[in-house]
Amino acid sequence: MSKYKSAKIPTPQAVRGTQDMLGDFADRFAHVVETFERVRRLYGYKRIEVPVIEPTAVFARSLGETTDVVSKEMYSFEDRGGESITLRPEFTAGIARAYITNGWQQFAPFKVATHGPLFRYERPQKGRYRQFHQLDAEVLGSDSPLADAELLVFADQLLKELGISEGVTLTLNTLGDATSRDAWRAALVEHFEAHRGDLSEDSLARLDKNPLRILDSKDAQDRPIADSAPDIDAYLTSEAQDFFGAVTAGLDAAGVAWERNARLVRGLDYYRHTAFEFVTDRLGAQGTVLGGGRYDGLIEALGGPPTPAVGWAAGIERLAMLLADDVIDNRLDAVIAVEDDSQIAFAMKAIAALRAGGFSTEIVTSGSPRKRFDKAAKIPARALISVGLRDGVRFTRSKTDGSDAGARADAFFMSLC
Repeated sequence: MSKYKSAKIPTPQAVRGTQDMLGDFADRFAHVVETFERVRRLYGYKRIEVPVIEPTAVFARSLGETTDVVSKEMYSFEDRGGESITLRPEFTAGIARAYITNGWQQFAPFKVATHGPLFRYERPQKGRYRQFHQLDAEVLGSDSPLADAELLVFADQLLKELGISEGVTLTLNTLGDATSRDAWRAALVEHFEAHRGDLSEDSLARLDKNPLRILDSKDAQDRPIADSAPDIDAYLTSEAQDFFGAVTAGLDAAGVAWERNARLVRGLDYYRHTAFEFVTDRLGAQGTVLGGGRYDGLIEALGGPPTPAVGWAAGIERLAMLLADDVIDNRLDAVIAVEDDSQIAFAMKAIAALRAGGFSTEIVTSGSPRKRFDKAAKIPARALISVGLRDGVRFTRSKTDGSDAGARADAFFMSLC
């Protein structure tokens, strides 16, 4: 090798656990977001944006110092000012922080929705990435069980609009009010203490700080103990029973199917009343498609006033994977082949008019003029239109796929000739 020849520059690779999107999956991703944006407007949820970075304390307080997310999975770093900053691992805490610091209590009840990237350092696997994306919907400042019901109806309609509700089940539980939860927690601790010697190492660590999480342990060693633990129903106050009854009555009235899962829990103390997950086995092992619950104590835990709230989140990548193969139609409304260069100016004027009229359109002007029609025919479109010159006179030819959109695009073009 010549001493003057530079060495090959290595190309940086994508960060592990991230992905580049192009083509079909990118279109599926966009379809999920577009459907979410349309449905959230139907329910009066305002669009909200919160920063990708927050003070680490926002998530340490909201998620709990002992949770795996905080202790093992957060991307945290010290900025130049010496402050600990974290890439958001979820939306709810940031929205709660914004609600407090911006004085948005004046707008309560506050119905908001957002979507965007989140970050967790965990083992990448199918449908799970270190940079992933979620849809998120929250209601802050309402203690009505009808807020929970409406939020669930919103979620149910979203899944139906996406065409993925088949094989997806809404599972529902109540965690009761503070009195109910405290009594149940004490009973669970007593139960698990009696079986301390048989619990897994992870469950032993949870016993002192997060005992409810033992109920959803995946360790086979824990399952007999968790399955024999007392249900919350025996500890529900009459107020808590009425709240859950109102939520389920709202779902029944709206025609939303649900199943009770008395083992569905949220480990942190600020969760109250409704906990829910939409689950499916279409991604392999049964997994959560969308989940959430009521978190009446969160905003207070972040230094704000006592504020009831409820919300849910759903992974965009997972929803995109569940879409049917034929749900994305990438065909253009029209493609125009210019078979004579003298007609390029006219074709450019026509395509501008078509696009202004709401028709997705592409133009083919490169390569041999005689081959442009064949080249255009390979582009998926509802209408194929050609414009050329014959004996000094402009001519056009076209064919459509028989669809109404193709016929309208063709007629629109012809009206310009």
